[in-house]
Parts: sequence; structure tokens; C-alpha cells
Amino acid sequence: MSSQTPSRKPRVAVVFGGRSSEHAISVLTAGAVLGAIDREKYEVLPIGITSDGRWALTADDPARMAIEDRRLPSVSELAESDTGGVLLPVDPGSREVTYTEPGSVPKALGEVDVVFPVLHGPYGEDGTLQGLLELSGVPYVGAGVLASAVGMDKEYMKRIFESFGLPVGPYVTIRPREWEQDPSAARKKVVDFTADHGWPVFVKPARAGSSMGITKVEDLAGLDEAIEEARRHDPKVIVESLLRGREIECGVLEFEDGPRASVPAEIPPVSAHDFYDFEAKYIDSASGIVPAPLTEEETARVRELAVRAFDAASCEGLVRADFFLTEDGEFVINEINTMPGFTPISMYPRMWQEAGVSYPELIDLLVQAALRRPTGLR
Repeated sequence: MSSQTPSRKPRVAVVFGGRSSEHAISVLTAGAVLGAIDREKYEVLPIGITSDGRWALTADDPARMAIEDRRLPSVSELAESDTGGVLLPVDPGSREVTYTEPGSVPKALGEVDVVFPVLHGPYGEDGTLQGLLELSGVPYVGAGVLASAVGMDKEYMKRIFESFGLPVGPYVTIRPREWEQDPSAARKKVVDFTADHGWPVFVKPARAGSSMGITKVEDLAGLDEAIEEARRHDPKVIVESLLRGREIECGVLEFEDGPRASVPAEIPPVSAHDFYDFEAKYIDSASGIVPAPLTEEETARVRELAVRAFDAASCEGLVRADFFLTEDGEFVINEINTMPGFTPISMYPRMWQEAGVSYPELIDLLVQAALRRPTGLR
């Protein structure tokens, strides 16, 4: 494997966009990272993945990667060409990135020392991109293949947390074949579940984020429509019972001596929304409370659980862990995000800002951790 030349700055490829329904959120994150990364310390190569999967060389223009008049940005608007593509090396002995255009000789873009993948959702946050980078021998920011896959699949995430003794709320899964071959049996599965845990329930895509495809269902009449809405994002669906209480989040960041938890935050109820959905998060910019108004004992407990969740899923780099503080005073983990929203106003950077780590420092810590970490088994 080639090594970084001492006479030059480390080169960071910020990879964003992607094929998931969270494409635009990834573009927002990339704009924030590109705008804050230390250009005196790093060279930067922005690479966007279009909604149909083409790797494109894009403009290094954070101002164009923002929401304007409630309109979400896309990689296709930033790509320097409608047909050109960026290729990562397939030889782990090389980190040379090339650019190809139909009818033209491939152009060398130079070596990349580390990839900062800010993709959200399937085909990026779920271990697929991480596997490609492992095969290429290119270091990258964040969780590896296993942790990324676990963090994306809500069912298996919960199963792993349960096996490590972490408190998890009631849930039931509807697999693709169940709904496609016998929807009445799948429906009965949910009815039996509600007999034990009651209505309402939340019907979610099992492998999606940013609150996309989620429906709060009050009774059986709304179940089929909610399942079909979730299946627009993922054929596998998870149904969770309503947990009454407060929504608490906590960030975890890996330092040289191991993972540490941030100051926790609280997501208060949003009056115009039934729950903390996509519109509340990104369009109406609903804001959390940092730090969360918790007792010292509650703060210590949620920080401990966040680090335990990080370790249980074999995470690396960063994680945002989401909890409910129930009415009886118990913390229940809802999920982890191995690449959480990462704009300066996102909860993860805000929690670390309150803990004394600025947004540019946070980016630097993550890149430095990735440069230290080898690819392969570790």
C-alpha cells in the first residue's frame, strides 16, 4: 500500500449523495464539512454519488449544498459533467483516483489518503461503501462494515443490544416475504403485538433514516397504508410500540484512549408535528435542547449506555445514540446512527460543541483517527 508523501498535506475525499432516500441530507452534510474542514491542514476532493449511483467529480462549493426556499440540493446539480465518473483504485497497493469521460483518456486525480463518507442510509451508511474501501485499502472515517450494517438494520441492531443487556423497547418485524406472500398473517402478527403492547405503533422502514417513511398508526385501519409507505423505502418493515417519555440523544466519539460520550441533548415535542419527522428535522429546523435538563445521575447513566451501545455494535469513529427516558425513569435505547446528521446545527456536533469540541475540531479528530486506523481485520 502506498503511503502518504511527507511533503504534502493529507488528501481527504469527501464522498456524499448516494442512492438512498437520504441523498439530499447527505449533500447538506457534505456542504457543512467542506465549509469547515481545515484547508491549511488538508487537501480536499469532493466526490458526489448521484441518485442513480454514478460517482461524479463535483464543485467544491459549500454554498450550493444548502436548502434554498425549502428546496433540497442534489449531486446532479453539482456534478462537473453529466457523463464523467470517478473511479477508486481496486488495487490495495494504490490510492490513485482517476476520472473518466466517454471518448477521453482517463485522467489521474492523484492519491487519496482518507475518505470521509458522509452518506446516510442504504448504499453508503450500511457497510456497502465501507466494504468497497476495505477492498481498496483506503482508510475512512467512521464505522466499519459490520457496525455500519448493524447500525442500519433496526431489527438486528435491537437484537445485538438485547444480547448485550441494553434496554430495548418492544418491536416486531415484517419481512418482505411475509407481506408479499401472506399479508393477512403479517397483519395478524401486528395485531397480536398490539394485544400485548397497545396502540398506537410506529411503522418504519427497517433500514432507513432521517425519519423517512415512518407513520404513527392509531389502529388497525391505518396499518396497511403505513406498511406500504414504509416499503417504499425498504421491503423490510419494523413496527415499534409507543414509548411514553422524553427523547434523549448522546454522541460518542472515539479518541486515542477509547470512546467517550458527549453532553446529552433532548428533543422536545414539536407542536406542528405528530413526532420528530423529516419535516421537523430538516425543513422546519426544529431544535433540540443542549444540554438536556437531566439530573447528574441521569446524565451519567445515558452517557454510560451510549458508550456501551458503541462497543456492543463494534463501532468506530462516531455514533449518535438515541434514547427514550420513560415515565418510570428508565432509559431505553431506540437506535444508533453511525453517520448522524453532521451539519453545524445537527444534534451530534451541537452536543460536542457543548462538551468543548468545536465543529472544525470534530472534523479534524475524525480524520486523524481514520488516518491512524488501518483497513482490514482490526
